[in-house]
Amino acid sequence: MEEVIIIPMVVIGLPWLILHYVTKWKTAATITTDDEALLEDLYSLAKRLDERMDTVERLVASDNADFKPARIQHDKEVDNVPLRELEELIAEKRGERA
Repeated sequence: MEEVIIIPMVVIGLPWLILHYVTKWKTAATITTDDEALLEDLYSLAKRLDERMDTVERLVASDNADFKPARIQHDKEVDNVPLRELEELIAEKRGERA
């Protein structure tokens, strides 16, 4: 009697379950070109704001010798590595579109 239940479950149920989740995975939301453009715009805005903060910190530091910036300085190599990696990814993506 158990074979009557187990065999259909293995033959029908398991492939159905696998195909169901494969279909769900394929129809899952992906990033669109509009989303990519928005992310690039936000990245460039964040980069400009970061440069402005660096400028403000330099100006304040030049006026006040006791001022120690809390942020990592823009000219430190460790701070620039993630930015360079992101810029390389953006350049590669733009190269793919061209």
